[in-house]
Amino acid sequence: MAAESGIARRLEPVRRLRGKVSLPGDKSISHRMAMLAAIAEGETFIEGYSESADCGATLDCLRRLGVRLQVTDSGVHIRGAGKTGLQPSPVMLDAANSGTTIRVLAGILAGQPFETSITGDASLRRRPMRRIIEPLRQMGASVSATDDNLAPLTIRGGALRGITYEPPVASAQVKSCLLLAGLFAEGETTVLEPVPTRDHTERLLRAFGVSVTCRGAARTVSGHSRLQSPGRLRAPGDFSAAAFWLAAGLMVESAELVLEDVGLNPTRTGLLTVLREAGCAIEVVNERLVGGEPIGDLQVNASTLRPSRPLRLAGALTANAIDEVPILAVLGAAFHGAEVSDAGELRVKESDRLALIVRNLRAMGVEVEERADGLTVPGGQRFRGASIETAGDHRIAMAFAVAALVADGPTTLDDAGCVGVSFPNFFTVLEQLRGQGPG
Repeated sequence: MAAESGIARRLEPVRRLRGKVSLPGDKSISHRMAMLAAIAEGETFIEGYSESADCGATLDCLRRLGVRLQVTDSGVHIRGAGKTGLQPSPVMLDAANSGTTIRVLAGILAGQPFETSITGDASLRRRPMRRIIEPLRQMGASVSATDDNLAPLTIRGGALRGITYEPPVASAQVKSCLLLAGLFAEGETTVLEPVPTRDHTERLLRAFGVSVTCRGAARTVSGHSRLQSPGRLRAPGDFSAAAFWLAAGLMVESAELVLEDVGLNPTRTGLLTVLREAGCAIEVVNERLVGGEPIGDLQVNASTLRPSRPLRLAGALTANAIDEVPILAVLGAAFHGAEVSDAGELRVKESDRLALIVRNLRAMGVEVEERADGLTVPGGQRFRGASIETAGDHRIAMAFAVAALVADGPTTLDDAGCVGVSFPNFFTVLEQLRGQGPG
């Protein structure tokens, strides 16, 4: 099991990793499956629902809105309340650390004829919400917030009207929020994406019988749409979680890893694109479609071609791989360098991720140049054991846990438990892979 939050963890370098990795269910997809099942007609069983704290927060919020659901060892069973069946929560909703919960659920709350307040932990209360507040107000919802930008949010919805909106920042959360609000609006709601973002919401809406029109950058839904449960859904393995094991498989001297049932949606696999452009060969086998989402197994072993050129991330590719920037920076230092641009969004994640990446790389003896929207990491560097500041950020913790595997000496994470936000058994998996051979 993962360490308790706030508990430090010491990691030793390894020379060998062996085994198969079963990944947690995709967080992004799990959130959206639960929310759509809650407002659909009929019952939905979700297999592989993410056990992350973030996705647990979504279920807690839905329960407080009167949705009947049950979590079992095999999945989550949700009895849909329909578009008009949600009830006012007797208490303020708590999204904990989950930006997806608060931003995407806000679209559904904006369609309800009652008032709802929703907040989160200290980290979430520092993250910008104006990006959803302004368009929801344009649709006719009343939304109030701290400093007109921060949680807690108080939303009084109902009587929405469809709009056409182009977000100033590419964001799948904003797009999803507005498309879900559009299900409750009069007329059509169209989101114009500045660059393509993950399309799980569009795919899932179709699975629930909703017509989604996609023309160029435009994504459109109609307020007259009904949602009908497809009965059973399965969340694929989370590619963002797989990314850490891809990196470990490339960096550790002797590694043979198989990452099973990984979601391979092309709007999520930017890291694979970057690695391939850098000359890296990662084999994908057993490709198939499950619930409209492509999945497959990723294989990394001693014969895998490692990156032979710098890793470059910019523009639309950055939006696609924004969650993988921490591990990409680690990979760049280990091989032929990394260049990341257009990643200013990382300043307002669970932490200022860009600043933390830079601070921790330097702590491990790695040279790095920080910019307002990105960073440059020279290649061919060695990692030294160090004390890592996670700031409670799960992706920072896991990225530098991977760096620790090839460091000169032990490394200590100040908060290992924060991985529970997305990958509760991360360290259990690591110990199992180490146990397949001498470290």
